[in-house]
Amino acid sequence: MGEIYTILFKGIGSAPYMAKAKRKGEMTSEFIERIMLAVTEVNGCPLCSYAHTKMALEAGMSNEEIHNMLSGVMEDVPEEDLQAVMFAQHYADSRGNPSRESWDRVVENYGIVKAKGILGAIRAIMMGNALGIPWGSFFNRFKGQPDERSSLGYELGVMVIGSIMIPIAMITALIQTFLL
Repeated sequence: MGEIYTILFKGIGSAPYMAKAKRKGEMTSEFIERIMLAVTEVNGCPLCSYAHTKMALEAGMSNEEIHNMLSGVMEDVPEEDLQAVMFAQHYADSRGNPSRESWDRVVENYGIVKAKGILGAIRAIMMGNALGIPWGSFFNRFKGQPDERSSLGYELGVMVIGSIMIPIAMITALIQTFLL
């Protein structure tokens, strides 16, 4: 539960970065969806895969690129987006603790506004995955397809306690924004 709270806190606090980068024309919907799909592929959230496949199609990505990304194949990712997508995978794979060197390279390559936008997109989908995986596991349990990585108690705990954590994380992130 502590990890979920941290993911929520960081995600809520970083979401404005993604919005700012998109508003400034630094990030397109297609670019954001590549990041979302890359993180979701690492974390394995079926609900998020479904939702972001739809959004990626609406953003203009091809069926083949989406399928490849959800299979961990990045050959269709445009060269200019590849470092961001690889960083997104690294962020998810390291459970939100990427190396300082990898972050510095993202800032160096994309500039601080776009780099923070990338971080905002990564953290937003991490929130979705952290909540979506237990929700999906809970509903799959009733279809006779329980997730062996999960338990009913964990799923119910995330559903109940996670709902309480969201407003607390929002308030905490808001307070931090004003203090920094």
